Amino acid sequence: MSCLEELVPTSTDDAIPDIHTGPSLGVPSVDAVILDGAVIVNMLKPGTASTFSDYASHIFLPYITRQLEHVHRVDVVWDEYVHGSLKTYTRSVRGKGSRRRVESSNALPRNWQEFLRNDENKSELFCFLSQQIAKLKTDTERQIIATYHKDVLCTQPRDTTGLAPCTQEEADTRIFLHVSDAAKHGYRKVMIRTVDSDVLVLAIAAVQQLSIDELWVGFASGKSFRYLPTHEMARALGPEKCVALPFLHTFSGCDTVSSFAGRGQRTVWDIWKTFNDVTPAFCTLASTPSSVEGQLDVLERFVVLLYDRASSEEKVNEARKQLFSQKGRPMDGLPPTQAALVEHTKRAAYQATLSWRMGVAANDRRRLGSEVDNAP
Repeated sequence: MSCLEELVPTSTDDAIPDIHTGPSLGVPSVDAVILDGAVIVNMLKPGTASTFSDYASHIFLPYITRQLEHVHRVDVVWDEYVHGSLKTYTRSVRGKGSRRRVESSNALPRNWQEFLRNDENKSELFCFLSQQIAKLKTDTERQIIATYHKDVLCTQPRDTTGLAPCTQEEADTRIFLHVSDAAKHGYRKVMIRTVDSDVLVLAIAAVQQLSIDELWVGFASGKSFRYLPTHEMARALGPEKCVALPFLHTFSGCDTVSSFAGRGQRTVWDIWKTFNDVTPAFCTLASTPSSVEGQLDVLERFVVLLYDRASSEEKVNEARKQLFSQKGRPMDGLPPTQAALVEHTKRAAYQATLSWRMGVAANDRRRLGSEVDNAP
């Protein structure tokens, strides 16, 4: 979300697209790095590797060990693939690749991206790579931790009760369990590596609840890669709006919640800046998804402004009638009906609260995404 990045200056370094190359101007100095494993696997193509063993030995593990040269802890967090969840449909839209067994001596697929579109392929690959990570030798002052289904595998003996068993489905939220654990073990400056704007939103919302000095997000890839200081973003946004942010993000549209026709996140953000009356409602819905009806009046006014900033109407149904009859707006240029807005808000609130906000709680290791599956 570019609107979030405008809160503070960001660091970029086109010549150094990732932290593994070492300290450089604009590269934050951190104690621990939490990697979204699926992002790394998508980024690291097989190249000349011919088998899965070659890929692990010559491509993936060298990347992980280079990360450890400049920090004391590296965590690799993988997605879990649970049948029947909301994410199943989202992934199916992207297509499905052919099934291929992941074993050490098996040949790599010719089309890496197609291979990664199959959930069973990814699940086996992630487990295989975690097992290879666990075999690495690290000195006693450095450690690598990798998720392995509900459990974690470590290169050094340690207490893992704060990390496992964990049944969270998405790396997006499980990452913050690892950030919290790192903070509890004295790591004050942490970096998250991701390409997902959901993680950026959650980092800004969560950073003030963590015992941590700095929380950076290494975001995007290639020429678009940049370092985002979420601790500074949170300070610029303020405590109340940080609480409201996860609901705003889902309300404006995300993987599992539809967006407003013709109204992108930039428009939603701009209206929020000028209509502060809605912020308490966003905060309430970010913590109490069952309170939709009690916040409906201010939400309707907010949505009316999304479609017509000059409108004096308070209700979306009246605004629809006015925009259609008096201003000749086409049907796809009208706000949703009140009934549709209620259902949209319920879905957004359940996603923000049960799947995200509760999912980043340091002491909650359940798969909270399951509660969203039956949301309206």
